[in-house]
Amino acid sequence: MKILITGGAGFIGSNLAKRLVNEGHDIVVLDSLLRGNKLEKDTYSKVKFIKGDVRDLSLVTEASKNCDLIFHFAAVLGVDIVADNPVETMDVEVIGTRNVVEAAFVNNVKKIMYASTSGIYGHSAIENALTEEVLVDPRTSYAMAKRYNEIYLASHHEEKGLNVISLRFFNVYGKNQDNRMVVPRFFEQAISGEDITVFGSGNQTRDFTYIDDTVEACVQLMNVNGCHIVNIANEAEWCITELAQKIKSITESNSKITYLEAPKKRYDYEVERRVGSSEKLQKLTNFKPMTSLGEGLSMILEDNYKTQINYNEIG
Repeated sequence: MKILITGGAGFIGSNLAKRLVNEGHDIVVLDSLLRGNKLEKDTYSKVKFIKGDVRDLSLVTEASKNCDLIFHFAAVLGVDIVADNPVETMDVEVIGTRNVVEAAFVNNVKKIMYASTSGIYGHSAIENALTEEVLVDPRTSYAMAKRYNEIYLASHHEEKGLNVISLRFFNVYGKNQDNRMVVPRFFEQAISGEDITVFGSGNQTRDFTYIDDTVEACVQLMNVNGCHIVNIANEAEWCITELAQKIKSITESNSKITYLEAPKKRYDYEVERRVGSSEKLQKLTNFKPMTSLGEGLSMILEDNYKTQINYNEIG
């Protein structure tokens, strides 16, 4: 297949591009590179790379010519960056998705797979694992734009038959993720001997899903048509303090775990409990993310940080 990945130089997109290239697909990557290029050299040499903004309709239209499928992953990411740039966040989401849909119809692309977020659930149904049928509660510009796009894409399925799958990612982590996200930030602090800084009580929980499982779910869902919203979740609940303790342990770090009051701009992002159900994913694909947090953190340590650790300094 010929496949366009918008945001394909980012964390999830670059890992997906690598997998699809290795499977023999013809991959086009469209990315602005504002947050750098995470494509490995070997993968980069095998894709058609287009530097540009998803808000440029002519560029998106050109990039998607003769494509069979579009993975639309371009987005503004990171709590602090999103909180400081709500207008750009909304623009990239809303204008970018509209452009992707328009380009798909111009070029007769039959399917769009969209990177949504578990943040759409907000504070809803915190007593249970979140299913796709739960009444959502988006509270941030990022989550609201993601939910709008889910509805926008579903509307094009209803009216025009476009196949659309919205992927609600749950705290994806893994190789080559940058420190806008909590896992690499904790690793960097632990390895450098700095305090591992936790916002809030540390009792808030998340469902951490390893990147390889996330990519596998995306690949499996390429074979599913129609209109679906699908959680990509590990179904395991870990509190942030446990995450910090695990990273401190496997890096053999002497760092202290300290607790900071969350800045006001983080208020709507500070959900006390979030764990997802992967039942729908299993029904559609017979696949379930299975990498445990311990296994995933160990693989990150081996791939990203092992050479950085000076055990004489750690003691």
